[in-house]
Amino acid sequence: MNEGKMRAEGIEPMGYVRSWAWAALDPSGQLLQGPAYAVPLALDRAGLTMKDIGLMEMHEAFAAQVLSNLQALASKQFAEEELGRSVAVGHPDPDLINVMGGSLSIGHPFGATGGRLTITLLNEMARRDIEFGLITACAAGGMGFAMVVERR
Repeated sequence: MNEGKMRAEGIEPMGYVRSWAWAALDPSGQLLQGPAYAVPLALDRAGLTMKDIGLMEMHEAFAAQVLSNLQALASKQFAEEELGRSVAVGHPDPDLINVMGGSLSIGHPFGATGGRLTITLLNEMARRDIEFGLITACAAGGMGFAMVVERR
């Protein structure tokens, strides 16, 4: 539903999509590391850095996948060799990631991943009065997704 229709119906938007990015990589290497490639694109498109992100929801295919992506985001070597950047994207504060429990803790509902990540993040951003949030997800075949959302 568009914003005008929502407001006409007396509904306040929970948030807005500020940017998004898809990335893909050769699945013979790091199959589920797509978010490490998508996050910098989404942040660039939003005009933000990792330091601007107040909360983050990362889909957990499994725990090592999350740790691998976080390590890549914090790595200058990864930034230089894989992303063509001179500095690391940045390591988000672990206390701000999946603060309501991630996919593994709620049974990995893959069919509901996108909706669950978005609603969980927007609800918690409202509760904590956070302006910017980041969602990431990996998918089989070396794909990754990142989306920056904001509250106004």
